[in-house]
Amino acid sequence: MYKPFVKHLENELFNRFNLQNRAIPTGLELKVSDRGRNPATIQSWCYQCHQLRKIRYTYIDAGESAQILNSVIYPSYDYDLPLLGVDFLSFGKIKNLVVLDFQPLFQDEAYQRKYIEPLKFLHAKYPDLAQNLEMKFYDANQYFSKYLLFAKTDPETVATRLLAAFKDYLNLYWQMLDEAEPQKDPEDIARIVKAQKDYDQYSADRDPASGLFSSYFGHEWAERFLYGFLFEDAVPLAATAKK
Repeated sequence: MYKPFVKHLENELFNRFNLQNRAIPTGLELKVSDRGRNPATIQSWCYQCHQLRKIRYTYIDAGESAQILNSVIYPSYDYDLPLLGVDFLSFGKIKNLVVLDFQPLFQDEAYQRKYIEPLKFLHAKYPDLAQNLEMKFYDANQYFSKYLLFAKTDPETVATRLLAAFKDYLNLYWQMLDEAEPQKDPEDIARIVKAQKDYDQYSADRDPASGLFSSYFGHEWAERFLYGFLFEDAVPLAATAKK
């Protein structure tokens, strides 16, 4: 269901940037599970370039049972841009949940005006994908913008409206990246580093997909995937508790 999104993302990335492979820990790049009604394959890709320090995307294909695309793009530490977050999940083609956002590193007014307000027009363009749903696992005021697309929808809308929105959000993100000025002050860069690391910790601690990974691929592999690849700057809660 989300393969056309992956194809478009890859076309954009390879046409716009001089990409280099970014290492994925051994055993986490590809995994096949025969648990459940349909076999499930999870495959991940990761790249980097001068402006973007980590571009990761993961696809879970469990046939008619589940189709999932998850991606986060992290700007290099000398850019204070938001992260680009994508989470598209479909289960049995009946339950379709989609999240697309510029995830802000900071909440101050100047930052919001610079990086989040430009989303307002696109958010208004897709009211059917901006349903203001309640977040069960996250604080909507932390690492999410007020113009995120968050919706329960149907396969036809995914193939048409969501794909169009995905392209629009990507185009705006590339535009912002082109216009961004690299930070020079070491204190500003350190602040960005901390914000991105805090994002990883916050996300790893709350990510509901951890249970999904465990159900398909086992708890041990899921923990390695969560902390070794998806949110590599996060520290497992068990390790934190021992300190």
